[in-house]
Amino acid sequence: MDLMSIVIWIIVGALAGWVASMIMKTDAQMGALANIVVGIIGAFVGGWVVSLFGTAPAAGQLKIPSILTAILGSVILLFLVKLVRRA
Repeated sequence: MDLMSIVIWIIVGALAGWVASMIMKTDAQMGALANIVVGIIGAFVGGWVVSLFGTAPAAGQLKIPSILTAILGSVILLFLVKLVRRA
């Protein structure tokens, strides 16, 4: 993964974190910064999981599969964070 891919995943991840927080209804609970950080981490996790299935995400490119991967990774990570915070 080159530097441009990482920068794009950070930007897409931040947006995905915001979208995921709206989907999971955690926007007001965690705050914007936490949602963005979770989104960025979720984007990397989503990209890593997709690569495990033999299909590389469109790294370095803003394409629909990349954005959906980032949102899915962010939703999953927000779900896990929500579970941990309840425990």
